Amino acid sequence: MAREKYFILSIDGGGVRGLIPIRILESLESRMAHKGIQLAMHQCFDLICGTSTGGLIAAGLSAPKPGGAKGEAAATLGTLREFYERDARDIFTHSLGKRLGRFVTNPLGLFDESYDARPLESILKERFGWTSMASALTNLVLTAYDIEKRKAVFMTNGRQHDGSKPDDYYLWQAVRATTAAPSFFEPAKVENLTRGGEDVLIDGAVFMNDPAIAAYIEARKMGWAAEDITLISLGTGHAPERSFNYREASGWGALGWMLPSNGVPILSIFTDGQSQTASYQADCLFTDLGETRYIRIDGDIPAEAEAMDNARPGNILQLNGAADRIIRDETLVLDEIAELLISAKTG
Repeated sequence: MAREKYFILSIDGGGVRGLIPIRILESLESRMAHKGIQLAMHQCFDLICGTSTGGLIAAGLSAPKPGGAKGEAAATLGTLREFYERDARDIFTHSLGKRLGRFVTNPLGLFDESYDARPLESILKERFGWTSMASALTNLVLTAYDIEKRKAVFMTNGRQHDGSKPDDYYLWQAVRATTAAPSFFEPAKVENLTRGGEDVLIDGAVFMNDPAIAAYIEARKMGWAAEDITLISLGTGHAPERSFNYREASGWGALGWMLPSNGVPILSIFTDGQSQTASYQADCLFTDLGETRYIRIDGDIPAEAEAMDNARPGNILQLNGAADRIIRDETLVLDEIAELLISAKTG
């Protein structure tokens, strides 16, 4: 009897650049449909892992739809694409009233261009309801960082190293946590359904923007053999032409490194550097081991398209153009992935 094969999907962080992995997955879905195979993403992948915007996508594809049919996911690739192309504009809109209110209690707060999280929270509550991680339709991992306990958090419905069940969270709150990027959104207070009380979490991109290795470790904790795993890692674009020169950086000071009006340089550098390092290390690791199949799909984007909060129509067009180029360049790889999934999931 043939051994079961496991497929993992890992998605990077990147704000509105999450549109790029959505487009890549749409292309994969289309390739399968042309072969007569209609499968939801949670049926294709045995584990879906995401950081930040990748966590939002992972949860949308894995969570059960409140009031929906059995096995129906909270979001389709189409509805997620609409979120990035339309709803993101409402989320990344500055609230002048809120900023002025902060100025009364904290004068420096006026220079902090963080966004009001309430529009995002409203969308998340509507999409996920009050379902929890434990109810996900496939194995799910979302990254975050606990600023009170000072530790990395991997919110999952899988297993702990000792085989016990992990802490459970409401899905909408877990997504709010993994997308709580410093300087953009306030930290998230999430209910720990297992231990009681609240955890204070921020975006997992502060330590792991590319969560591929975390996804692999979660798979191994569930007893999946390395040689039975295919890991698909999707990036959100890299902007090699966007540079921060010495002259401007030397004059920023502590505030300038964090200002959204500067593109939050410190966060941009952290996340881009971690993604590059993680994908390089994963490629070296899996190549050397010669067991797990690792496939990374990413590509270049224009310098002006790197901003995580630029949801203006012109930038959405640029991101769609970048996605078109990546899909074109990775045509043979996407064809191969489609064939692997069809063979494993319908054979």
